[in-house]
Amino acid sequence: MKRNFSFLFILISLWAYSQVEEKKLDELIQNTLKTFNVPGMSVGIIKDGALVYAKGFGVSSLTSQKKMDQNTLVGIASNSKGFTATALAILADEGKLSFDDKVTQYLPEFQMYDPYVTRNITIKDLITHRAGLGLGQGDLMFFPEGGSLTVNDIIHNVRYLKPENDFRTTLDYNNIMFIVAGEIIHRVSGLSWAEFIEQKIMKPVGMNSSSGSYNRAKAAKVTNIIDAHAPVDGKAVAVPHDWNETANAAGGIISNITDMTTWADFLMNGFTTKDGKKLVSDKQIQQLWNLQISTPVALKNAYDSNFGGYGLGWFLTDVKGHKQVYHTGGLIGTVTQFTLIPDMKLGIVVLTNQQSGAAFNTVTNTGKDAYHGVQDRNWLKTYGDRMAKVDADFTKGKKEIFAKAAAFQKEKNLQPKPEQVVGTYRDAWFGEVIVAQEGKSYRIYCKNSPRLKGELLPYNNNTFIAKWDDRSYDADAFVIFNYDENGKAQSAKMKPISDITDFSFDFEDLDLKRKD
Repeated sequence: MKRNFSFLFILISLWAYSQVEEKKLDELIQNTLKTFNVPGMSVGIIKDGALVYAKGFGVSSLTSQKKMDQNTLVGIASNSKGFTATALAILADEGKLSFDDKVTQYLPEFQMYDPYVTRNITIKDLITHRAGLGLGQGDLMFFPEGGSLTVNDIIHNVRYLKPENDFRTTLDYNNIMFIVAGEIIHRVSGLSWAEFIEQKIMKPVGMNSSSGSYNRAKAAKVTNIIDAHAPVDGKAVAVPHDWNETANAAGGIISNITDMTTWADFLMNGFTTKDGKKLVSDKQIQQLWNLQISTPVALKNAYDSNFGGYGLGWFLTDVKGHKQVYHTGGLIGTVTQFTLIPDMKLGIVVLTNQQSGAAFNTVTNTGKDAYHGVQDRNWLKTYGDRMAKVDADFTKGKKEIFAKAAAFQKEKNLQPKPEQVVGTYRDAWFGEVIVAQEGKSYRIYCKNSPRLKGELLPYNNNTFIAKWDDRSYDADAFVIFNYDENGKAQSAKMKPISDITDFSFDFEDLDLKRKD
């Protein structure tokens, strides 16, 4: 069901003038859940230091059917990056480091692919997505969950990642550099990243229910926590939710609406706690929330924005003449959005237990429009129609590819032979990938990412489709072998079968060489 709602009514509800009109916003959120197949969502809005809206909708788990509320814990994913940047700012104020310090000053073993970059890369470069690595490059070292590489392994392997861009020229979102930044926090402070975040930020801010990592939340025996969910064949199903500890600095925090709106209030109050303690100096705040690298902005856009880009751990833009500080976060099975408009003292937080960015954009944009006095633009219909087309095109494309594979498999004389492709292949930064024959079928296994395994379906003479066992990944990929003069594969490349595959499945960056 898709409906238009009066933004005047929504605005009134947000100001808490009318219980009846507050139900209009409730109804919008409930319709958002239905439209985008999201089991549960919690939403918080803070205005002028007051929490004016804080509710949960749907269920935290399809398995338990437990209701989602404002205290339900969710993995906030990349919204953790703002905490990493704040931690570095605290250490800078203490005189223990500077954002302009070279990374090798704290991690002498650290190397980038280019020796020049190794010598010159700074802490600031790590947390601005401008180090030259491409979108999601290297993410397979920790994504999906359950990988075996350690933080030190990842830091060592960065040297094998051939950059996609020149140093300090392009914003390409990258998680690996935040892992490196997290290790600097560890070595400078003597605390693990999660311990530092909990002790130096969460505790003084008053984020009493949050944890620096999923494992720490489990150890605390929390019960009001989501199950993650992902769509499989059009139906939301529960999936594992155990973010790798190695990537905590990029996306490990577990929190809820109560704590995240407290965090929003703290930030908009000059990084000052409720008891008046200023955790970060204005000098450092100026760096955190100033544009460090820009991205192009369309001439015509929904909020009349003139600039966009990234500060230190935060995306920055202008909306209707007001500076916006924001971030999103995504794990398999959950996405979140955190939005601040500091000069309006407005913060909007959306936490979900499904991976629909359209859902959180619908709610956030509706809230922003209400406070800006923008007439009804029906974001629910806009995003609903857009995602229906995307899903239809994605489904059609997958069907065509798998149909082509099925047709080729009937051509028995054209099938690749086991002796051509079976073996162990190795990528310098990802490790070993095993191609095996099991019965009449082929299988693929990734040694350092054991959940990344599946069937290999012949597609043509030198190409297979990796059909992953975990169908929630929605990240099936081509495996393209290169044969020598004798018809034996000596190397392989990979790429997703769809352009809308999550960028953290960075198969394109693998360069697999036969090991045996």
